[in-house]
Amino acid sequence: MVDANPRARRRVKSTWAAHAVLVVAAAAMVFPFLWQLLTALKTVAESRAVPPVFFPSDLTVDAFARFFDSVPVVGMVGVSAAALVIRVGGQLLICSLAAYGFARMTFPGRNVLFGLFLIMLMAPSQLFLIAQFDLMKSLGLLDTIPAIALPGIFSAFGTFLLRQAFMSVPKEFEEAARLDGANAFQIFWRVMLPMVGPTLAALTVLTALYSWNDLLWPLIITSSKENMTLPVGLATLQGQYGTDYPTLMAGSLLASLPLIAVFIALQRQFFAGIASSGLKG
Repeated sequence: MVDANPRARRRVKSTWAAHAVLVVAAAAMVFPFLWQLLTALKTVAESRAVPPVFFPSDLTVDAFARFFDSVPVVGMVGVSAAALVIRVGGQLLICSLAAYGFARMTFPGRNVLFGLFLIMLMAPSQLFLIAQFDLMKSLGLLDTIPAIALPGIFSAFGTFLLRQAFMSVPKEFEEAARLDGANAFQIFWRVMLPMVGPTLAALTVLTALYSWNDLLWPLIITSSKENMTLPVGLATLQGQYGTDYPTLMAGSLLASLPLIAVFIALQRQFFAGIASSGLKG
């Protein structure tokens, strides 16, 4: 009886090794979410126990009730959702227009101006907090929902991402549209924009994720509970001498559900957009 090909055996071993590494990596990524869920179902005493208690002795949902009693959840969710819609919608519009201009239009200083856009990616967002606060104050928008969303409408990353997508579209589509009598805006809106739909979906998910989880800027720009976002509300649950970890984890779990729903709805377009944008590994 002839033994199997040694090369095939090595291939099988390497496949098993790759799957083992992926299983370990997946478990490491899932563990924090599992710990979050289990902590939300514990008592306060169990959440502070040393050594840590992994499985609660008695499952309880009291933490969820305390969260709804401590935080105006409905109002904060509404503020977060409104800021997210303004930010995502504005960023998609502005970044797509800017990206189309950089990718398809020729004008003096185009490369220099785009280089300045890329420099913005190197600067931390905290660098602009004071200037943004002064701008919102001069516009009379302090402690308002537009003030939360407007600074995030501009995005050098979003412009770069969509520029890469527009540059990957063959020029023949534009030339055919021009022969049919379409102007520049019609070409952008009816031809080019639908063809970069997956990248738009990817940018939507990334922007929604950042907007929903943003804490520092809403914490600075808002002062009333009526205009606070959900992450700011979660931050108020941390006490000076102790923290109700089950309540905090319950709130964090509920706050993550809308983002999970958005990702599930756009996951196919998200991965297609990332794969075609030049950001793949």
